[in-house]
Amino acid sequence: MKIKHLLHTEINHKQWDCSIQNAANSLIYAESWYLDIVSPNWEALVSDNYEYVMPLPVKRKFRVPFLVQPPLTQQLGIFSEHSIDENIVELFIQKIPYRSYHLNFNEQNTCRKGIKKSNFILNLNRDFDTLFSSYSTNTKRNLKKTQQYNIEIKADLSAALFLEFYHSNTKKYVELPKEKVDLLLQESLKNNKATIYGVFNGNGKLISALWLLHSHQKLIYLLPVSNKEGKENFTMFKIVNEIIRKHTNSDVVLDFEGSNIKNIARFYAGFGAEIVFYNEVKHWSINDFINFFCFWK
Repeated sequence: MKIKHLLHTEINHKQWDCSIQNAANSLIYAESWYLDIVSPNWEALVSDNYEYVMPLPVKRKFRVPFLVQPPLTQQLGIFSEHSIDENIVELFIQKIPYRSYHLNFNEQNTCRKGIKKSNFILNLNRDFDTLFSSYSTNTKRNLKKTQQYNIEIKADLSAALFLEFYHSNTKKYVELPKEKVDLLLQESLKNNKATIYGVFNGNGKLISALWLLHSHQKLIYLLPVSNKEGKENFTMFKIVNEIIRKHTNSDVVLDFEGSNIKNIARFYAGFGAEIVFYNEVKHWSINDFINFFCFWK
């Protein structure tokens, strides 16, 4: 297999997006408009006719190029409508044109040298009663508590209201400038790739919100945010339960994006979500350390 390294200006975006759209392991993170925002000037490795493609999220520090997983982008790696075995993954890794990289490959990319990272997903192809029966006792108890409060869920929160609430109630959650977060939300709504859920208290005040991405039969739990009242009223349990109820008996998968934080992982697992794994692949060149040192000397 011939694999070419393409600079950003050499990528045929139309052909790229066609390849991602037709891939058996499609993800919104790999669509060109998404990459353009989270990793401007991204590059790529592609095989003939874009049958296999891999985005290269390039950054530069002290003029030294390296690859790093962009914010709000859990998985990238290799995408194709054809099967992707370990040999293909290894071949692409060998073709990475930079000495230093830290990347998350997707769940369909098996890698011998990768570090397994956990994700939580919930298949919604069953009726609600069946799905609800898999909830943990703690999740059912917290959902019951939400019935005490006078709250209302809306699934059409405006981008402006979400962003104002998010930036007001979140510390530095992602390493992405405020204007980039705003642009990503606006573009995802423009492309019909997002729904924004909001929870309001009895006085009509927003207390919790969730930016949900739509990605090729996946609903991605991208950015949740709650103020103190929202947390105390367990409103995020209410939002997730509503999403599950709305999409039961469908081919949709709810993707929680996983977490290494114990309490957050327990929250996801509490809805009956199962663990799947993806691979983190990293390599750091000693020469890059030397270049950094020489730059500052």
